[in-house]
Amino acid sequence: MSELKHIVIENFTSEKGNIYPELKLSYQVFGKKLHTAPVVLINHALTGNSNVAGENGWWTDLVGENKTIDTNQYTILSFNIPGNGFDGFVIENYKDFEARDIAKIFLVGLKQLQIEKLFSLIGGSLGGGLAWEMAVINPEITQHLITVATDWKATDWLIANCQIQEQFLSNSSNPVHDARMHAMLCYRTPESFKERFQRSKNRDLEIFNVESWLLHHGKKLQERFQLSAYKLMNQLLRTIDVTKGRDENVLDTIKANIHIIGVDSDLFFTAEENKETHKQLALTHPNVTYNEINSVHGHDAF
Repeated sequence: MSELKHIVIENFTSEKGNIYPELKLSYQVFGKKLHTAPVVLINHALTGNSNVAGENGWWTDLVGENKTIDTNQYTILSFNIPGNGFDGFVIENYKDFEARDIAKIFLVGLKQLQIEKLFSLIGGSLGGGLAWEMAVINPEITQHLITVATDWKATDWLIANCQIQEQFLSNSSNPVHDARMHAMLCYRTPESFKERFQRSKNRDLEIFNVESWLLHHGKKLQERFQLSAYKLMNQLLRTIDVTKGRDENVLDTIKANIHIIGVDSDLFFTAEENKETHKQLALTHPNVTYNEINSVHGHDAF
């Protein structure tokens, strides 16, 4: 695994006016050394982290030698969302923060690393929402903006599911486990479950395999993810909105080539919302494209 490095963000004031004298921001670098090649910044998803490549990297299918994001050609940089727990740093007052705060922190991190412009800014799901925010805050920060299975705002449907997650996380006797079980229903689709399980049963446990699978994912996340981290990530997901307190046409200010990638079966960030974003941007933005992943596996297809 690439070495985990650290930056200290001093005197940070959140969107809600909460002052943090010191915030720890950790990151990892893969591929070429900083300042020797074009920089690709990857923003991780809700349960992800900065370890995007190599052994145990969560996006190794795309990031690595001679892969789509080639470590032979680029410097791959990834920050941990402060409070995600991967670096041991947690935030208990999770409602102090919104998605825009994390975008600002990442931009401060880039400044401290003396990176004035990215070749590409990439994010999936929550990470993509942060990428939209970063590109609005600094419209010239990147040459290419690539957002995958995400959007610039949390929809009513997404906010509703985040509220249910909040209830699990605040009231369940087994909060991370139970919240994860519910979340898996949002990340997949009925068709995906049918294709995988076919109403088969686990004879040892005397339950359906789909039930066993959900219990497994709940237990797996419970073992590696802290409650405070999950609460924060859920809070950030529900607060994605680049237009909050801004002009409705703020997306038009982005100077990057914008590449929107949706998933046709995504129940979380729907393809229809992505197409609407593309349609809206195409009216005024000369370099915006939309492509779609075709899969029955929903949000997790990315």
